[in-house]
Amino acid sequence: MRVLAESADPVRLSFLAALLADAGIASQQLDAHVSALHGGIGVFPRRLAVRPEDYGRAMAVLRQAGETAP
Repeated sequence: MRVLAESADPVRLSFLAALLADAGIASQQLDAHVSALHGGIGVFPRRLAVRPEDYGRAMAVLRQAGETAP
């Protein structure tokens, strides 16, 4: 898995995941359970990742939507 974005805002990551899903790209949120253990929103960042073979296309989808990635 390759990380596309990192944020402590689960709503933003859900939005990015929806953009990717609309483009037919599967993604996965990493660290969601760890974030919850550390107090939830704003404390511990979560990461959004895709398969390595989808990374280039996923980056293009995010750029086209005006989103920045790490």
